[in-house]
Amino acid sequence: MSKISITQLEDNQFRVSGELTRNSIGHERLLNAKPESKHKTWYFDLSDVSRVDTAGLAWLIHSFAELKQQGIRLELQNTPEQLQKLMQLGQVTNLFE
Repeated sequence: MSKISITQLEDNQFRVSGELTRNSIGHERLLNAKPESKHKTWYFDLSDVSRVDTAGLAWLIHSFAELKQQGIRLELQNTPEQLQKLMQLGQVTNLFE
């Protein structure tokens, strides 16, 4: 089974690596322990994401909603083409802009 990992690079920057698929995310929460951050925008670098499916997109949307409740905006960086297409199909591209 493929894994996903989230590495905190800076206070508000994170690298997501691996596969964002139904087989890899399972019940993975955005961050197991939420870091204290004074920043109102968090950035997810997705350059190391090798594969994504609709479950991965749903996980990102859930993460977006979870952070929004805390007053934090989520922005995606280096979004893989496969994810961009899924976001367009789901008409959710504007959530992460």
